[in-house]
Amino acid sequence: MIAFLQGLVVEKTPSSVVLDVQGVGYELFISLNTYDRLPGSGAPCRLLTHDHVREDAHTLFGFAQAEEKAMFVRLITVSGVGPKLALSALSGLTVDELSLAIAEGNAKRLGSIHGIGKKTAERIIVELRDKIDPL
Repeated sequence: MIAFLQGLVVEKTPSSVVLDVQGVGYELFISLNTYDRLPGSGAPCRLLTHDHVREDAHTLFGFAQAEEKAMFVRLITVSGVGPKLALSALSGLTVDELSLAIAEGNAKRLGSIHGIGKKTAERIIVELRDKIDPL
């Protein structure tokens, strides 16, 4: 498992970043919250990673903060929530806002995130409520 990558930012978009790690370019998919914390092109950067492997894809996801990565890992354990939807959730709300919505059982707040409907929001609450520490 790849725990983190440290290198120079080659290019970045609101949904991905390419890091040059000693001559190898790694593309990582990121949330808007991580994007906001990235330095400019050519600057050094360290991102925590989640290496997601399926039979048809090998994808890296990057996170500026450990709390964001932990929430991502929790979200992808929920039935029907894959890594792209988890990243969308982390782009729509901060980790603190997600934690609070889950702890309060606020399906309407979770449902405001692009791609998360009422049933998925309720499933997230049911499956994660006991695993989330509200602030």
